[in-house]
Amino acid sequence: MTTTIAQPPPHLVTDFDIYDPALAGEVDRFNEKVGELARRGPVVYSTAHGGHWIVTGYSEAHTILRDPETFSSYPNNLVNAGDGKFIPLELDPPEHTAFRRVLQPLFSPTRMKALEPTIRTTVNRLIDGFAQRGSAEFIAEFAHELPASVFLSLMGWPLEDAPLFSEATDIAIFGKPGATEEENAVARQEAAQRMFGYFAGVLADRRAKGDNDDITTQIINTPLQIGGESRQLTDEELCRMFFLLLIAGLHTVQGTLAWSVIHLSNRPEERQRLIDNPDLLPGAIEEMLRIEAAVTMGRKVMRDVEIGGVQMKAGDMLIIPLGAVNRDAREFDDPDHVHIERTPNRHLAFGSGPHRCLGSHLARIEVSIALEELHRRIPDYRVDTSQPTLTHASQVRGVLRLPILFTPEGKGSQPGEDRA
Repeated sequence: MTTTIAQPPPHLVTDFDIYDPALAGEVDRFNEKVGELARRGPVVYSTAHGGHWIVTGYSEAHTILRDPETFSSYPNNLVNAGDGKFIPLELDPPEHTAFRRVLQPLFSPTRMKALEPTIRTTVNRLIDGFAQRGSAEFIAEFAHELPASVFLSLMGWPLEDAPLFSEATDIAIFGKPGATEEENAVARQEAAQRMFGYFAGVLADRRAKGDNDDITTQIINTPLQIGGESRQLTDEELCRMFFLLLIAGLHTVQGTLAWSVIHLSNRPEERQRLIDNPDLLPGAIEEMLRIEAAVTMGRKVMRDVEIGGVQMKAGDMLIIPLGAVNRDAREFDDPDHVHIERTPNRHLAFGSGPHRCLGSHLARIEVSIALEELHRRIPDYRVDTSQPTLTHASQVRGVLRLPILFTPEGKGSQPGEDRA
């Protein structure tokens, strides 16, 4: 993806590539390397992927995310992850506003409240699978399965289809291990097409049933109001909306759960405070979201503009690693350390402006219930350092493998234990 940029100052030029496998793996170097960029300035320029700006400053990111006229959300990715536009993520107002309105009922407070018992049941079903064993591979057995199951329940789709979604979203986000950029481009396209084929089947099924009143049918039947006119969503638009919901819902929650377990394993005294005083949990979750924000947003510059002391030209690409933004010392005291009672905590883990994450409330509910039940049932969980923890770097960062150990449930008294 080639851009036309003004010549950046030499000290701001880097070859940093957010898709570089060397940023992750058994040793996660992402925060270290992005921190080095931030020390150069709030905006630097990378020669990777045809050239793009990298914004690590909080105020600069906040300005960009709230100005869609100057900074378009398309393309959001440096690579083609979805074989076309993600809807509504890669649309700008007023078109974006119209599509987002269609999805509002999916994440209404009433629906989220009604979903809480299902989430808690799912959480405990997953914990049941390993609680008496004393060990688990946290990602495969819990952190990945939970958001996948919640998403399928929310949409009214079969739970047994989760493996198909897992494979497709994994490829869309970080490609195939060891593949070239060209091979991954093909793999991402094929993964997207497989999912679109699945979604086409869902659409056909709902239309054949006619009287189904689940959320999928409601979305299909909700008219799009735009430009003073009303029309039904096309099948392609619906498929692209479903694909975005799938990707956004799975890997972001998976990452937050994993990083929470890692950070709290390394801080048993803080974890014990959460066990003893559950009222601290909401603030702790916000701190986990801040310090390990998963998403790197992308924008295209639509007019010449100066920001962060650099001159950007119309047509330039930029990315915003929200994890780096959330560690800006100009905004946060002691930004590289976890403080579960941090206040204020105006992190941008869910973005800002018109594209702020629509599913943020659901994500918070999932993580909150998960940590509540983990702390009730296996409160002394810890990372198994005899096995590798594997992370990945991309525009949705996360954890691929996380072995944990704990006292098997029912084996003696544990802090915070409640078997009633």
